[in-house]
Amino acid sequence: MRGISIYLSDSISRHEGYIAKMKSAGFTSIFTSLQIPEENPDLSVKRLKELGELAKKYGMELTVDISPKSLKRLGCTWESIDRLTSWGLTGLRIDYGISEEIIVELSRKMKIALNASTLTKEGMRRLKSLGLSIENTEAWHNYYPRPETGLDRKDFSLQNDWLQKEGILVAAFIPGDEEKRGPLYSGLPTLEDHRRSSPFLAYLDLKINESVDKILIGDVRISEKSLEQFSAFNQNIFLLRAKPFVQNDILQKDISVVQTNRVDAARDVIRSQESRENGLVGKPLLEPIHTIARKKGSITVDNLLYGRYRGEIQIVKRDLTADEKVNVIGKVIDEDLPLLPFIKGGTKFKIKWMDIE
Repeated sequence: MRGISIYLSDSISRHEGYIAKMKSAGFTSIFTSLQIPEENPDLSVKRLKELGELAKKYGMELTVDISPKSLKRLGCTWESIDRLTSWGLTGLRIDYGISEEIIVELSRKMKIALNASTLTKEGMRRLKSLGLSIENTEAWHNYYPRPETGLDRKDFSLQNDWLQKEGILVAAFIPGDEEKRGPLYSGLPTLEDHRRSSPFLAYLDLKINESVDKILIGDVRISEKSLEQFSAFNQNIFLLRAKPFVQNDILQKDISVVQTNRVDAARDVIRSQESRENGLVGKPLLEPIHTIARKKGSITVDNLLYGRYRGEIQIVKRDLTADEKVNVIGKVIDEDLPLLPFIKGGTKFKIKWMDIE
């Protein structure tokens, strides 16, 4: 599951277009907070209700970070908190200052998110003994605005492992790359490793390498280029951006279609199974040209000197030497090079040339 964060520091109406686009790209969850000191508490309740209406309109979850103090501002008590569901809230992220008995009672009314980083095995045992509703309970890690304070990967992995064995869904945050949240504007990741990562790469790392169940963008907004990658991934396609080395519009057009890495995946290259089946074979575009050394990320086409292999499209996964039989026609941009290991056998991918719309 993927999610976004919408904060109450400015007008909610300006976020509706973004919410709609993110929903179309497969994002189904919204997070907001009532515990940000910089925000106006008088406006927070009004904007929370407006955000709840948008969440209902687009069929998205809405989880709110809450405390006893912010609950009082909402005019609610723990006993009456379930009426917040009429505002569009579907879950509460709760932390310090709330008794275990209240946490258990809340879990019987709505979805709750506990602090994944500080929850202990003993604490979980007590909550279960009190009747915690596991099916309504998630464990969310914090995000960390200050550089150098994000979590260590090893501890993160160990904590997630036992939480998931307890039957608890685990959530974590990744940074945005367009509009970052103040006051530091240094990203809002859970893992310090992701502080300067692209949102899509951080997402893949959490989803595939760390098996995190729910991943939310902590910052205010991601860029259109990142949204495009998430949208493609929602169709099970990896979008790779590349710069061309040769100016041949026909060749570039033929290569910028959806392709599939062969199921019998090679160690050194990603091999397009479609390219030799119905791609470039027989076209007068395979004369030897630009047969330079193949750096990691190089996009290549086997030329006519390769005989029956001519026309095969590859993306190089490690540095390889020049080969007179292989034309190097472009290269994946540096930002997208870390995506190559995620393209396994049978995975679909698409190349987008950066100077071609």
